[in-house]
Amino acid sequence: MKIKDWDKSLKARLIGEAFMNITFWMFFPFLAIYFAEEFGKTTAGFLLILSQVFSVAANLVGGYCADQFGRRTMMVISSFGQGAAFFLFAFANSPFLESPGLGFIAFTIASVFGSLYWPASQAMVADVVPEEHRGEVFAVFYTSINIAVVVGPILGGIFFFSARFGLMVVAGLVCLLLAWILIKFTKETLPTNVDNLATDTPKGAMHAIRMQVKDYGVIMQDKLFLLFIIAGVLSAQTFMQLDLLLPVYVKEVISKPQLMSIFGWDFKLTGELAFSVLISENGLLVALLTVAVTRYVLKFSEKNVFFISSILYTIAMMVFAYYELFWIFVLAMAIFTFGELMIVGLSQSFISKLAPEHMRGQYFAAASLRYTVGRMIAPLSIPMTVWFGFFWTFTIIAILSLLSAFVYYLMFYLYEQKKTASPLN
Repeated sequence: MKIKDWDKSLKARLIGEAFMNITFWMFFPFLAIYFAEEFGKTTAGFLLILSQVFSVAANLVGGYCADQFGRRTMMVISSFGQGAAFFLFAFANSPFLESPGLGFIAFTIASVFGSLYWPASQAMVADVVPEEHRGEVFAVFYTSINIAVVVGPILGGIFFFSARFGLMVVAGLVCLLLAWILIKFTKETLPTNVDNLATDTPKGAMHAIRMQVKDYGVIMQDKLFLLFIIAGVLSAQTFMQLDLLLPVYVKEVISKPQLMSIFGWDFKLTGELAFSVLISENGLLVALLTVAVTRYVLKFSEKNVFFISSILYTIAMMVFAYYELFWIFVLAMAIFTFGELMIVGLSQSFISKLAPEHMRGQYFAAASLRYTVGRMIAPLSIPMTVWFGFFWTFTIIAILSLLSAFVYYLMFYLYEQKKTASPLN
C-alpha cells in the first residue's frame, strides 16, 4: 500500500510525528547517563522503574479512553501534555534552576502522556487500513521513527550535555506543533458502531475505572494474547537496554577518549560519541531495511520469525557480554537490529488479528504492556551492574530473551491449533 493511498489522517501524523521523534531522540538516549550521574546507578535504576509504574497505568487508561472518547482526542491531549512536561524539564535545567529531581518528575509526566498517546495512535491505523496492508503501514511508521534515531542521537550528543535548556524548550514547541497538526489535518476514526462513554454511560471517574478493569479482565482471559504479552515483556528486557544499560556500559568501557581513524579521518572516540554511533547505526539500518525485511519475512511462518528474532537478541547480548571493543559493539548492534526488524510489522498486525473491532484501542494498549511493563522492569539492569557486574547482567538479559523465544513458539503453536479447530477455517 503506497503512502499516496493512505488516509489523510495517517499522512498528517507521519509528518508531525517525524518532527517529534527527531527531537525526542535528541535527549531520550542520554537520560540514563544523566540520571545515573546525578543520583547514582542504584537510585537512578529504581527511579526509572517508578516512572514506568505510572506509565503502565496511563497506558491502560489511554486504551480505554481511545475506545470511549476517540483516537484523535486522546492524541491531541497527549501532545499538549508532553509539551508542558518538556517545558517543565527545560525549567529544571535552566539558568534559573538546576534540579535533577524536578527533571525526573518532568520526564515521568512526559512518559505518562506518551503512554496515553500510543494506544490511540495504533488503533487509528487499524481503523483505517485494511488488514492485509497493516503490517506495511506499521513498518513505515517504524521506519520514520528510526530515521529520527539516526539523526537525533548525533545531534543530542552535541546539545544534550551542553545546551539542555534550549533542547527541552524546542521539544516542548515541537509537541505543540504536533498537537496543531492533529487538530488541523486529522479526523476522528473511532468506528461509529462503538458506544461512547461520554454520551451512553455515566461520567463518574469510578464508573470509568470499574469498566476499564472489567474490560481488561476480559482481555487477559484471552490465553493467546496473554502469552503474547508475557513473551513480549521477556523480550523487552533485551531491546529496552538500548536506552538503559547500553549507554552506561559503553560510557564506562570507553572511559577515556580513544584515537580512531576512518578513511584517513582521525578523531577522538568518547563513550558518549561511541553510544551515539551505535544507536544511530541501529536507526539507520531500521530506516533503510524495515519495509524490505517486513515484506521478506511475510513469506515465512510467523512462529519461526518471532522465535528467530528472540534468538538474535540473545546472541547480541552475549556478544556485548564477552567483548569490550568498539568494532565488536558495532557487529553486536547489527545482530540486535536484525532481531528487531524481523517482527516490527508483524507484531502490530498480529494484535489487530486478535482484537475485536470495538476493543482495538484497549487491545493495543494491553499489547503495549510488553513495552510499559518491560520498561518498568528493565531499569533494574542499572543497579544489577553494581550487584553482579556487566558480564552477568548481560548474561541474565540474554537468558530472558531465550525464554521469550520459547514462549512465542508455544503461543503460535496454540494459535495454529485454534485456527485449525475453528469452523470458519
